[in-house]
Amino acid sequence: MTNEYIPPKVWTMDTENGGQWASINRPDSGARHQQTLPVGSNPLQLHSMATPNGQKVTIMLEELLQLGISEAEYDAYMINIGEGDQFSSGFVDINPNSKIPALLDKSEEPAVRVFESGAILLYLAEKFGHFLPKQGAAKTEVINWLFWLQGSAPYLGGGFGHFYAYAPEKFEYPINRFAMETKRQLDVLDKQLAQHPYIAGEHYSIADIAIWPWYGNLVLGKLYDAAEFLDVTSYTHVLRWAKQVEQRTAVQRGCMVNRSWGEPWEQVPERHSAQDIDAVLSQKP
Repeated sequence: MTNEYIPPKVWTMDTENGGQWASINRPDSGARHQQTLPVGSNPLQLHSMATPNGQKVTIMLEELLQLGISEAEYDAYMINIGEGDQFSSGFVDINPNSKIPALLDKSEEPAVRVFESGAILLYLAEKFGHFLPKQGAAKTEVINWLFWLQGSAPYLGGGFGHFYAYAPEKFEYPINRFAMETKRQLDVLDKQLAQHPYIAGEHYSIADIAIWPWYGNLVLGKLYDAAEFLDVTSYTHVLRWAKQVEQRTAVQRGCMVNRSWGEPWEQVPERHSAQDIDAVLSQKP
């Protein structure tokens, strides 16, 4: 191997070799600037962006609202991670890890902060009693797959996505390493979905809501422009499931929230009521 990297005795940050995110990635945590987060009138306050992790929560909230649960009404404010909004003092107060999404539940006294997308899904499922079986093996199976996603997605996003789509240069070894792992994960899902209509069994759950924004978007060609490279059409059961979930009204609506790119009828950077989404959808040809 030419140009072999020899690690120094002590690592130091090299901002000149960080690629697209070099301006915001640093090895320290905490607030970098003072800024109070806006607060709306709804019980739930979401601060996020329509990345796959962000879509998990907005899909979940829209699913709850579709069921007529008015207590799940939410204000959603945009956190532009490319601009470093996640390092404001207000955001760090909710999530000390400075990652979207972050949720504040004002319906509780005192208000409850919830961070990490999987934790937010679990919190909302238990609070409102939907998309998670009450007990027993069925509940455990959903949680199995929720934790599977939380452990697997970093390989897809931080691994494959970074080296295939975002790194300043393309290198064969890391792309091959993470492509292999991504395909192994797709194979895990494909074998599971060959036996069940949904990820954790017969019913749609927070497992589907967590996994679809990552692996559903991937096989539908909406993530990293990598569908052909990964031969996603060979995962027929994942593709069937991805298309099925995509047809859900709440999924379509949730994917629009905290989004500021794409077609005009796909963008709802800030959301305070259903009318905000309806108004944007009305622009669709």
